[in-house]
Amino acid sequence: MSYIFVMSEDRDQALRLLGVARWLEAYPPGLAEALVAEGALSRLRAGQWAQAEGDEETGLMVVIEGAVDLFCQAPGDREVRISHAGAGAALGQTMRFGGGPRLVTAVCAEPSLLLRVSDAGLERIARLRPDIWRAVATLVYFQLRNALQMAAEVAALPPRQRLASRLLMLARGREAPVVLNVSQQGLAEMIGLTRKTVNGHLAGLQREGAVRLDYARIWIEDARRLQVVADS
Repeated sequence: MSYIFVMSEDRDQALRLLGVARWLEAYPPGLAEALVAEGALSRLRAGQWAQAEGDEETGLMVVIEGAVDLFCQAPGDREVRISHAGAGAALGQTMRFGGGPRLVTAVCAEPSLLLRVSDAGLERIARLRPDIWRAVATLVYFQLRNALQMAAEVAALPPRQRLASRLLMLARGREAPVVLNVSQQGLAEMIGLTRKTVNGHLAGLQREGAVRLDYARIWIEDARRLQVVADS
C-alpha cells in the first residue's frame, strides 16, 4: 500500500508542476494529464545519469523534484557543465520533426524525481491531442532562448553581472524560498569564470543581502537586487 501511496503522491506532484509550466500555459489541463499518463516517473540518486548526450531515444524530461546538472561535449572531448535545472524544468526534443540524438547529458545533482515521456508516448498523446506538437515546439523555443541568453552572458557581461544574470536564470520559475543546490565550483564552470572569482563576487552579493551561501547551496534572498546588478 505504501508503494501505491507514494506513486500517487508523485503523480499529483507532477500534475501540479506541469499545471504551472509556461510551455503548457496555453493549453487545458488535459494535456498535462496526458503527459503524466504516458510518461514514466522515476526516482534517481545523486550522481545517477538521467540521460546521455548522443542517446538515440529522444523525448521530454521534466524535473519534478530535485535537480540535474547539464553537460555537453566541448572540443577536445571535454565535458563542460553548462547549466543546472531544478524542479519544474523541462528539457528534450523529439525525432518526430527531424531532430537528432540528445544534445546534453543530465546527471542528478541530488536525489530527484523525474518524469520522462518518450517519442512513442508523445505519438500516443498526439492521436487524441495533436496540439502536443505545438507545446513541444514552444518548449524547444524556450530552450533555444535560454541557450542564446547563456551565450550572450559570456560574450557581453563582466563577471559580477554575468554571475547575477545566471543566478536569476537558474532561479526562474521556482517557488520561494529559492535554493540552488549547486557548488561554487559548478557555478564557475557554467559561466566560464574561476572559482576564486565567483567566490569573491558571491561574498559581495551576500553582504548586499542578495544571496545567502551555504555548503554547496545558494539561497536567493533578493531577486530584485540581483536584477539591478545584472542590469548595471
